[in-house]
Order: sequence, then structure tokens, then C-alpha cells
Amino acid sequence: MSGEEDLIKLYSQRILGLAADIPHRSRLAEPQASVMKRSPLCGSTVTVDVSLEDGRISAFGQDVKACALGQASAAVLGEVVIGRTREEIETARDELRAMLKQNGPVPAAPFDGYEVLLPARDYKNRHASIMLALEATLAAMDEIGARTVSDGCAGA
Repeated sequence: MSGEEDLIKLYSQRILGLAADIPHRSRLAEPQASVMKRSPLCGSTVTVDVSLEDGRISAFGQDVKACALGQASAAVLGEVVIGRTREEIETARDELRAMLKQNGPVPAAPFDGYEVLLPARDYKNRHASIMLALEATLAAMDEIGARTVSDGCAGA
């Protein structure tokens, strides 16, 4: 298969469709935490706003300035992020990383939508962009958790 055919396969209609319709694309007016992550390799950025209630994501917003693969990844996350715990997001991140870098299986449900990014395994220079939304979400959740612990509160 030629390089051009590989790119056509990589940027499938499904990936482009996800990139065009990212859920929770609006920033939150009053998030508990906002985090921006950037891929130094390609310059893609994702900024997420997160609010938690009882340890679960209750509100989420994202501003995605990334390649179609990074946008598709943010869309897959956006479809299932509400109601998720930090542990669930961390597991999804670890499973996605293993899928991309170690030919691991597709992440378990509800994150199985990441299977659309299987063709990206061969494009290591895109992996960081694909991981940005999950990484930023975890960092925001950690920021909320750190503030909660330092404030002596338990219910954030």
C-alpha cells in the first residue's frame, strides 16, 4: 500500500465525522478545574474544563485544536465522559496507550469507540495528539482532588 493510500485509510470518513462533531465543545463558565495540554511534536492542544460531584465528572467542556486524529479522540471521550470516575479515565488512557504503542486491544466499554483509531498505531508522531484529551481530563481531576485534600473537604 502506498503512503497516500495509508493516509486515506488513516483519515477515514468515520474519523473525519467524529472530528467534525466533538461533544462538549463549549468551555464551562465555572469549572472546578481547567487544564491545557499540548503535544510538543505537532503543536496540538486540548483544553478541558471539569467539574466533579461525588468523585464523578458532572460537567465537562473542551477546546480542541488538534489534527483530525486528536479531534476524533476528544470526540470519543466527549461521548462518554459524563459520570466517569478518575479511575475509569485513567484505565481508558492506559488502555488507549497500550492499543497504540503495544498493539494492545481496544479499550473496554464505554471507551471502545477508540477502535476507530486503530489505524493510527503506525503513525507514532500522532500518538501524543490522540492522548491529549484523556491526559488533560486526568490532570484536571487531579487538580480538583489536590484542592479538595488541601481544603480538608471530602465531597468534591
